[in-house]
Amino acid sequence: MSNYIADALVGEPEVLEDTVLEDTAATDLTGSPAWLRLKQAATALQGVQAQDGSIPEADAHADARGWVAEITGAVTELAPRFPHDAEYLAAVVVDFDRWAAEDFSVPDFYDSLMAFHPEHHRVDRTRHLVVFPMYTQNGSANRLVEAVLIEVIWPEFVAELELEYTNKLFVPIRFLDFTAGYDTNSAVLFPETVAMRQIPTFTWGAIFADREAARFRTVVRAAAEITRLELPAEAVALLDDQHLTEETFVMWDLIHDRTHMRGDLPFDPFMIKQRMPFFLYSLEELRCDLTAFRESVKIERDDSASPEARRHAKLVQYAVIFDRIFRFAITGTRVRNYDGLGGQLLFAWLHQHHVLHWTDTALSFDWDAVPDVVVALGAQIDQLYWESIDRPKKAHWLAAYEMLTKTLTPNPASTWARGLPLEVLAGPPKGYTDLVLDDEFPLSMFFEALDKKMKSVIESTVGITADA
Repeated sequence: MSNYIADALVGEPEVLEDTVLEDTAATDLTGSPAWLRLKQAATALQGVQAQDGSIPEADAHADARGWVAEITGAVTELAPRFPHDAEYLAAVVVDFDRWAAEDFSVPDFYDSLMAFHPEHHRVDRTRHLVVFPMYTQNGSANRLVEAVLIEVIWPEFVAELELEYTNKLFVPIRFLDFTAGYDTNSAVLFPETVAMRQIPTFTWGAIFADREAARFRTVVRAAAEITRLELPAEAVALLDDQHLTEETFVMWDLIHDRTHMRGDLPFDPFMIKQRMPFFLYSLEELRCDLTAFRESVKIERDDSASPEARRHAKLVQYAVIFDRIFRFAITGTRVRNYDGLGGQLLFAWLHQHHVLHWTDTALSFDWDAVPDVVVALGAQIDQLYWESIDRPKKAHWLAAYEMLTKTLTPNPASTWARGLPLEVLAGPPKGYTDLVLDDEFPLSMFFEALDKKMKSVIESTVGITADA
């Protein structure tokens, strides 16, 4: 637990007792026979499902009907423990029964998805049972039946912040238990991943802050040791306290998530499906992170903000920097890795503005100067967006590339760096995207060396939770 919660418990045994009871209730839930039957049946179904979620082999249908019956029976048995989700859990039973009656064609869980509203119950420790045929981002690309028990993270200071940083769709959560699709890098529960007959207007998006926090703590601790970085006391507190780090990520994600639809946007980056050079997504994700950073600097410096908000605001700044440069930059493949590129850009920007130093094989920061330098990078991206409202799409792409190359060195083989041929410049956008290399901005020598030493650490965080 974080220090301030621990302090609140001193001399209040009845509060401590309530916490123990809540933890015991979670254990009773994840160890209940109904949940274990549900997990087992969902796992069995995954073994016979095709990528689109259907079960094409007729010989498997008899067993599949038995597994569906196990799932619906378990959901019905568990439903009284989730009265706030009664409509959804009743609807998901109907959707499973219809799927079985239709001989397991491509599943359609639109009706039950429309009945599930976790955004209406943003109360700390509220629990949900979620069962859908779905893919898991950064996990399985197949729409298989997955089941997950989750718990909402909604501390009081975040509820207060949300009054200003309004984000009614945002639901921060932690894992209680899950099936194989979440034994991966996936840290989100998004409605668009569910198998359904039509795409609705989505009203929520959930992010597993416990996984984000656990990954952060593992990776940053190792990276700090490898780079001989002397961490500030506040950053050490993050590495020592899972609960504190979860709350920090909730604050970061609250502001990041809402930023995608706010600002001088030259395009609608994610709500409209469009093919763009991957570095455009790098800038968009980094813009949202740097907005969270900038707002956190404002909150930290605001004497009228609550002590908890100011404390967490300082921690968000450390989280953004360390997660971006130590994890994002070297996680995943070098194939159009837009999050990786954002981490590379932030590191290089800090180094070239002389607030990050790699000297005598040790990393250090001029922490007093770091906030304004990071805010300046965000302002540069904001200026690019503002100017590009008046530019054609392809001109915006070229301007973004030029901005990147002022800080990062492109691949020596890059056609973009040499200059696109006139016939490509005069042609359709597809010609531009086709000539972007998979690794348009390769890792620097610093990151190549760090990657080799950190690879096993990053791989160890697959499927990580707060209990790791």
